[in-house]
Amino acid sequence: MTSAVDVTVSREAGDWAEDAEWLAERAALAALGAAYDDEEGPAELSVVLADDALVHRLNREYRGKDKPTNVLSFALTEAEEPEAQDGVPVMLGDVILAYETVAREASEQGKSFKDHMTHLVMHGVLHLLGYDHETDDEAEEMEALETRLLATFGIADPYAANHQPPDR
Repeated sequence: MTSAVDVTVSREAGDWAEDAEWLAERAALAALGAAYDDEEGPAELSVVLADDALVHRLNREYRGKDKPTNVLSFALTEAEEPEAQDGVPVMLGDVILAYETVAREASEQGKSFKDHMTHLVMHGVLHLLGYDHETDDEAEEMEALETRLLATFGIADPYAANHQPPDR
């Protein structure tokens, strides 16, 4: 796991389990370990455990979508590969999860809440690092990386039955 990145997890709203912060940090560090180059220098990111109301408001204000979604990623840099300046950490951005949507989707898809949450945190962090799924090629690359990362935690391929990226 990468040591050059500081992950801060905060609980803002929602009925998150006691170990949710640990799960979110573990998932974020796994994604960073696979996709962030430590040679770029130190970096920081935050994961916010929220509820549908907060995510709905953010989704409406920043994406023009008047509904909650499972995960939002707000990259704080436009660079494809953010670089630290003189040892000052790069702030990669924020990943924000909506408790009720994550719980509902996990139930509907027959997945454990923890597995689905882990996937969504990884997905959000990869967005902060420049991964996307706007084209088929981008989606294939991102999904393949997510699937490999999740397998290291014993989590099944989330795209096997349902081929939709988490935040569409």
